[in-house]
Amino acid sequence: MADMPRKNHEPDVSVIIGAYDAMPYLVRCLESVEAQTIGAGRLEIVAVDDGSTDGTGEYLEEFAARTPVPMRVVRQANSGGPSGPRNVGLGLARGRYVFFLDADDYFGDEALERMVAMGDRAGTDVVLGKIVGVNRGAAKSMWKETVERADLYSSNIKFTLSAQKLFRRDLLVRLGMSFDETLKTGEDALFTMEAYLRGNGVSVVADYTCYYLVGREDRNQMTKKGNYRRRFDSARALMGLIADQVPPGPRRDALMVRPFVITLLPQFGPGLLKQSDAVREKKMALAAPLMAAYWTPEMGRRLKVHERLRLTCVAEGRLDLLLDIVRFLRDKEEPATVRRGDRLHLAYPHFGECSSVLPERAYEVTITEWIGGRRIEAPAAGTRASFPRRVIRKARRTLLSALRAPRAHRV
Repeated sequence: MADMPRKNHEPDVSVIIGAYDAMPYLVRCLESVEAQTIGAGRLEIVAVDDGSTDGTGEYLEEFAARTPVPMRVVRQANSGGPSGPRNVGLGLARGRYVFFLDADDYFGDEALERMVAMGDRAGTDVVLGKIVGVNRGAAKSMWKETVERADLYSSNIKFTLSAQKLFRRDLLVRLGMSFDETLKTGEDALFTMEAYLRGNGVSVVADYTCYYLVGREDRNQMTKKGNYRRRFDSARALMGLIADQVPPGPRRDALMVRPFVITLLPQFGPGLLKQSDAVREKKMALAAPLMAAYWTPEMGRRLKVHERLRLTCVAEGRLDLLLDIVRFLRDKEEPATVRRGDRLHLAYPHFGECSSVLPERAYEVTITEWIGGRRIEAPAAGTRASFPRRVIRKARRTLLSALRAPRAHRV
């Protein structure tokens, strides 16, 4: 596609790249920007070398000297995470849109052309382009269809909160948005969720692979690993943002599923069994105020049974019951299905004990689950009776009808 310079040389997209020891992955990353079909005249690159020691900074400067894409390079001391470089790049960006491209990853050739066209057509402030993993996994549930305006509360876009999206820069400037440099993990989720909630809609481009998420062989991703305290910091920040922007009710519950299941719940998985009593108790203490402030039984019904049970134990401060359930999961045991009236339950540990902490309703199947290859469906809403009871009632009606019918005359 021919270059289409904009008035006053404002590019359509500023591609912001924060890089730390990114060689040799950086080579393909930059080549993928240069290859964009939107054209060099509609782009700019703002690259920030975050104190690399492997030649990343030198390569950025070399590439800038020869690429037709306008490019600025900033070299700075290591900041300890991706937020600092992204904020520096955002401060220098001039494009109508910005895209935060990780130095390990790369674009599909038509990515920016398609995403900009979508944002312009739909008038939305955030555009998600389909992401696939290379030597690593990537979320898939949000790429089922291309939509001009996705519903944040009913769709799965809430489960993709990485920063690798197209953001309308006017939104970020108007709201004074930046990445929280005090968070050592989850800062991208906080940034993206705020854009979702405060922006003018979210679009999804699902019919073309826009972004390739690369798993490095050396595992030296810029993303920080962090300890468990950082995970609680991340959950606290995201839950607080959601609570500030969305009043209590079903819509808030729908969004709270994300930090509870993705950020908090993994802290109470099988790995808990390998940790010391002190760490377990500390985790329970860190979770307690979050559970008290944001956990609701209604939100629990949006979860799988084992997820609901574990979070209920955390909310009630029952580490002993939690450990029993976690052992069951670690050992890959399969719960029996138990039907009581019009409700279906999964008999995880302590089912049927008439406990006030884990009552029978906590074991109820409320969404579709897979147990050992079996698909477990929640009973349809409005179901009045279980199958055996319906059979009995039908047989009773048939018998009564037969008794009431006139008897045939004998010959």
